[in-house]
This record gives sequence, C-alpha cells and structure tokens, in this order.
Amino acid sequence: MNPRLLALLGIVAVAALLPLAGAAAGPVFEDAKAPAGPGRAGALPPPAGGGAQEAGAHRASGAEPEARPQQADGRPAHPAADAAPLPDTLSHCGPELSSPDGVEAQTCVLTQGADTWARTYYRNVTGEALEAVLSVMGPKGRTVQMHCAVGAGDEPGACDTPRERTSGVAAHYTAVAEFASESGDALLLRSGSNSGGPQGS
Repeated sequence: MNPRLLALLGIVAVAALLPLAGAAAGPVFEDAKAPAGPGRAGALPPPAGGGAQEAGAHRASGAEPEARPQQADGRPAHPAADAAPLPDTLSHCGPELSSPDGVEAQTCVLTQGADTWARTYYRNVTGEALEAVLSVMGPKGRTVQMHCAVGAGDEPGACDTPRERTSGVAAHYTAVAEFASESGDALLLRSGSNSGGPQGS
C-alpha cells in the first residue's frame, strides 16, 4: 500500500478521536471559574477544635457563632455560676401577738452578712385597711422607719425596712411595729423583737 495513503488515514483517525477524548475529560476550567464554597478547594478550613461538618453549616447559612455577653473588662456578664452563695440570714424575733380587733403580727430583726434590717409579718382580719409603722433602732441611737399599707384582705403579708450596714453588734438592734387605723385614731397592736433568741434561716 502507498505510504502516503497510510499517513493520510492515520491523520484522519487521530482527528476523529480527539473530540471524543475532550468530551470524556469534561470542562478543563470548571473548578477555577466556580466560586469557592463548602467542600471546594479555596474554601476556608474549619476552625481548630470544631467539627468540619459544623463549620460547613455555619458557612452555608451565613450565621456567625453565638457570642456570650461580656462586660467592658472582658468578664462574663452573668457570672452566676461562679458567684459565691449568700450567707445565712439570722433573725431575732419577738412573739406572735394578736389584738382583739383582729390584727396578728410578729416582728424580727434580720441580719445577713454585713446588713441588718427589720421585718414584720402580719395578718389583718379586721375587714378594714390599716397603717403600720415599722422601726428598727441601732445600738448608736440610729432609727430607720418604714410606713406600710396593710390591705383589708386577710392574706398574710410582710413589710421590711431598708437594709443598712450593721453598726456594732447585730444582737443590739431592736424593731417595733405599730398597727393603727388609717386615720391614726386608735393603736390596734404593737409588736416588738425584744424577746426570743437568734434563729437561722
């Protein structure tokens, strides 16, 4: 056979096979043109210590990891887990008293840590609204008063004076609660903390 004819047939065969080989290989620049996304080359690596699946989910949704609230100095804004438990509350309470008119009360001096204050527990079954004045007296003559509105309902209630820094010995504090009609004409009951030993709560 003529050598020229063989060379021509070879060139035709190569020209016919080249398109088939290109179609099987696919687009050469597809990965270079596509934007980087989860699982593609060029995507940022997942953060150290976090799973690759979790990091990919954050990138796919566009959500940022939730940040914990912090104060200006960098400490957590809610250090409840690290906070020390509150100290016990000590109470010096007088006896439970009641008046013929239907007022029941018990008055206490309370101490917690460095603070001292007074509290009176009461129940009003007179059927009328009353006025109560709660006083706490310190060992150096300082007196703090609180005016308490006592409703006409017979549900138990309580009234506190503001907490103040303990001055001297807490056992030297005394408290008195006086219950009267709203007009102030008649004193119905006086309840004090001057009897009874200290009790923990």
